[in-house]
Order: sequence, then structure tokens, then C-alpha cells
Amino acid sequence: MVREFKLPDVGEGLTEAEIVDWLVEPGDTVKEDQPVAEVETDKAVVEVPAPVNGTVREILAEAGEMVPVGNVIITFDVEGEAVQEEPTDAEAAAADEAADAGEAGDATTEAEPAETADAGDVSETEGRVFAAPSARRVARELGVDIGSVEGSGPGGRVTEADVRAAAESGGAAGEADESGDGQAVESATRRVDDEGDAAATTPTDADGATPAESADRDRTLAAPATRKLAEEEGVDLDAVPTDERKDGEAFVTEAQVQQYAEAQQRAQAADAEAVSAGGESAAVEAAGEDERIPYRGVRRTIGQQMERSKFTAPHVTHHDQVDVTGLVEARGRLKERAEERGTKLTYMPFVVKAVVAALKEHPILNSQLDEDDEEILVRGDYNIGVATATDAGLMVPVVKGADRKGMLEIADEMRDLVESARERSIAREDMQGGTFTITNFGAIGGEYATPIINYPETAILGLGAIEERPWVVEREAQGASDGANGDAVSKEVEARKVMTLSLSIDHRVIDGADAAQFVNTVKEYLETPELLLLE
Repeated sequence: MVREFKLPDVGEGLTEAEIVDWLVEPGDTVKEDQPVAEVETDKAVVEVPAPVNGTVREILAEAGEMVPVGNVIITFDVEGEAVQEEPTDAEAAAADEAADAGEAGDATTEAEPAETADAGDVSETEGRVFAAPSARRVARELGVDIGSVEGSGPGGRVTEADVRAAAESGGAAGEADESGDGQAVESATRRVDDEGDAAATTPTDADGATPAESADRDRTLAAPATRKLAEEEGVDLDAVPTDERKDGEAFVTEAQVQQYAEAQQRAQAADAEAVSAGGESAAVEAAGEDERIPYRGVRRTIGQQMERSKFTAPHVTHHDQVDVTGLVEARGRLKERAEERGTKLTYMPFVVKAVVAALKEHPILNSQLDEDDEEILVRGDYNIGVATATDAGLMVPVVKGADRKGMLEIADEMRDLVESARERSIAREDMQGGTFTITNFGAIGGEYATPIINYPETAILGLGAIEERPWVVEREAQGASDGANGDAVSKEVEARKVMTLSLSIDHRVIDGADAAQFVNTVKEYLETPELLLLE
């Protein structure tokens, strides 16, 4: 019995997903719950398990293909159940013919076509053909009957190389010519060149016809009229074939230029026809150096989220800078102690704690706009998202309940979340429920930015790099002689560790004054990290 397996909804409300990679091949034995494929949702890559013990019968979707949820992607022969033989291509064709002729249902018509089918093809396949979807696709494109190809892969599996070798051997190419399918993707340039080659080997052209193949010389002599004609036709004289010589150099006539130009025009026209007939795949091949990257999966989700946020929430960005010399010193003092406890202490846990403290003082930045109910929802939780660059794009794991966690606990949780995001193994729920987001673009480089809000949140804080800069430091004067003109404070320019801040807000909900006050509070905690001990 054949068990069909449909692509499940591996996300919340997912309608389609991309098959990233197959972990099995036809003929492989699998156990129930054994991963058979990797599927990319709009957030992460998840593994799809086998539903039964058995053998992989057929893979029905190619790696890289977007598949609607509910489509059958793989079939299995269930262990302990009779194997249902797959009809050969000839049998299937015969059945189709019988159906077309209205003879379906007559038992004798099923046996006869099997006997009268092309015995040469059938005898070689002896049943179903093991081949990857990519090999089947190549076979279709090259017009090769995959049933006639002898497989060199494990268990006689037909590979792409086998199909291409069969096509190059000539037999399959002839079939393609007969069907016409192969011509659709065959290079039109090659066809024109072939004609040119024939002309070159058959010098019977009455006008001394020049083949279309480029001569590729370094220097060519020609009359001014010929050069003018070449310029008008867009022809490179060094590419025009010629047997004529003048002063030992290649010499090209007007007739040769005109003939070469016409040959090139025919080649271009034929190429355009072939591309049109060959469809998109032929166009990609003709593009040569261009590359098309599928816009889907995580990349598309990022794009859609950014577009929605940017064109829904009117962004305003407030920039500032803060002296974090005290923070750098505090982290330096605590770093080794944290490592003794198995924690790598970065600056981000300090920033998270400072942001939470500031959100408590300015709760409007920890909010969402409920447009349906026309209400501003001020969140009671402090779930801090940390934007993370991964190979697949930007992801935002969320440290939930950051107000209830200590510095080291936040550091450990962030490390685990970021690692799982970069490995594409993060759970969907670990990237949901955020109330405020921090993005540390300074880790890569940069001073200021305009972060896009992680909608439906209403604010996001961007961190620039910590750099040593000249800074005016104010200190209380020790005595009258210390203060200039008797001032209560002294001011000196010193080299300090400075971090830049970029806060983007949803201006529908948050005013500029709110943003400035929030940043001032964040700065206060980062300038004096001891205050975080009170949080």
C-alpha cells in the first residue's frame, strides 16, 4: 500500500512553504518520525518527519520548490504491507490511450497495449524508475525517456548525469527533435553557428559568404566606407571573418561586413525565438552572469514586515549619544566573574536592563496601537526583542519577562536564543510577543541609523558602536580655585567611551518629547550602571 504524505501546516496559518532539502531519496528505508525533509517557513527551517515505517517510494517536490500546504510531497511503501507496483511508462501510456479511445473498463484492452508497446523501452526499465525530481526535470527538458536511461546511482537510481549522458549519446536527442520539445530550449545561437560552420566547411557560397562565427582578431584593415558601414551596423571589424589580406593584414570588405551583420541579426532573432519558446528557464541560461535569488521564505517575510511597518507607522528617529565609560569599566570588572559562572557577559544585557527601567518610567514606548478598536494598548509585559543577523536574514528572538530576570539570566537566555536563530532551529513562539526591540548595528559598524519599528510595536532602539571620542566631562569643583570663575563645576575635555543611540518611534502614538525623555533615561542608566542594581 502506498502512503501519501501531504505537506502539513508547520507554522501558524501557513499556506505554503519551501522545500529546502530532502534528507532521503527514493528507495531509502525510513522509520516513523525520522526527518525526511527540511521545510522553510516564514520564520525558520523545520524538519518534516516520516509518518510511517517503510520505504520512500517517490519524491514529488523538488528542493527549492514552494509547495502549498496539503499537497502530497512524498509517498511511502508501508512496511509489512504489499508493495503496489508502479506501472511502467509504456503501461501508463497504453492506459491513457485506452482511456482516450473510450475503451477503459475492458480488461483485454489493458493487456494488449502492454504487449504492443515499445518493447525496447520497457524491457530495460523492468518496472518503476528510481530518479530524483531534478533528474526527471532534466529528462523532460532534454526530451529523454527516463525509463530508457541506465542509472549509475545507488540501487540503479538515475542521476542527472545519467540523463545528460543519454541525451548526448544521440538517441534521446533524436526523440527530442521529433517531439519538438528539445528545440524549444536548444540554443538558437548554436543553430546559427552550426549553419555558419557548415558554410565554412563548404566554400560554395557564390558571394564568398562569411560565416557568423566571430574571427576575434586584434587588427583589421578596411576602407573608410567599410568602417562607416560597420559602425552603422554595430559590427566589430575584428570579428568579421575574412580570407583576404592586404599588406600582410586581414582585410575586410563591405560585403563581408554586411553579411556578418545579417548573420548576427538572424542569430539574435533566433535566440529571441528560442528564449520565448523555452520559457523562463531558457531566459535564465541566456542571462549568463545574472543571478536570480528566490524572494520567499524568511527573506520575503522580512520584506513584508518591513513594508507593512514603514508604510503603516509614521517613523520619526531621535538620535543621541551617551558616555558609557562607566559601563565599559563595570563590564570589565564583572566579565571574569560572569565567565566563572559560565556566562559570557556582553553589553547587551546592560542595555536590556536600562531599556526596561526606562520603559517603566515611560510606558508609552512599551505599547501597540489597536487600530480596529481605536485604542493604544500599553503592554504590562516587558518582552525585549533583540534583532539578530542570520544567514537567512534578520530575525528577532524575544527575551520575555526581562523585568523579572537578572543580568546573567538575560545574558544566558539571549545567547541561547541568538544561537538557535542563527542555526535556524529557533521555535516560532520564541520570536513572538515582543513589546520593544533593540538592534545593535554597531556590532557590525556604523554610527547612526534609522531602525524600522518591529510592527506592531511602537518603538525600536538602535545601538551604534562604542568608540573613544573627545568628551566634555563635568565634575563638581573641589574648591573655589578648581572652578573657573568660581563655577560650581569644572569642565574638561577627555577621551571617553561613547555610544550612539537611534530611537525610532511610531509618531501616531509617541511624541518627540516622549522619545527624548525615554532616551535621557536610558542614558542615565548606561552612564551610571550601578543604578541597574536597584532594578
